[in-house]
Amino acid sequence: MNRRNALRRTALLAGSAVATPTLLSLLQSCKEQKRVDWVPQFLSQDQAVFISSFVDTILPKTETPGALDVKVDIFIDLMYAKTYDEGAQQYVVAEIEKFNTNCKNDFGDVFANLSPEDKTAVLKKAEAETAKFNPGVWGTAVGEQKPVAYYRQLKSMALWAYFSSEEVGKNILSYDPIPGEYLGCIPLSDVGNTWSL
Repeated sequence: MNRRNALRRTALLAGSAVATPTLLSLLQSCKEQKRVDWVPQFLSQDQAVFISSFVDTILPKTETPGALDVKVDIFIDLMYAKTYDEGAQQYVVAEIEKFNTNCKNDFGDVFANLSPEDKTAVLKKAEAETAKFNPGVWGTAVGEQKPVAYYRQLKSMALWAYFSSEEVGKNILSYDPIPGEYLGCIPLSDVGNTWSL
């Protein structure tokens, strides 16, 4: 690795460290809004319906809260409105339109209006056909990253928002705001559930 790449990666790490509190505050601000009062800040009404339907399909309510319960759709709209530049916002709009056009061609309607079985079929097809994110070390992808489709970007953002929400962090994942002593050599079976902090 040359010095220029090392500096670039260090800058990216520092930037993500600075941006993380801002993103978490956006997520917390979603908690304050009631669903009936939600007016999208960036998305059109149809695009917001698409996002809500998408996140509800991949993270439905079961014995645990679903994506809509922790307002992942509102968070995604805020991310697009507050952190995306104009070019990235235009990309999102075009990709949502493209996704819905593919649904119309294959199943006769936009994603939000499809049956649960057809929605699952759409997502399985997208999962099989799109490149995945390479594994990363400290925020840097290992190996050459193939272009990642909007489907995969949206899914990743939805999962991040869901698992970063207060409800999931405190009530589903293991949570200890003040960790105790460090125990490095204990069996995985003693650790139990995945920890949120």
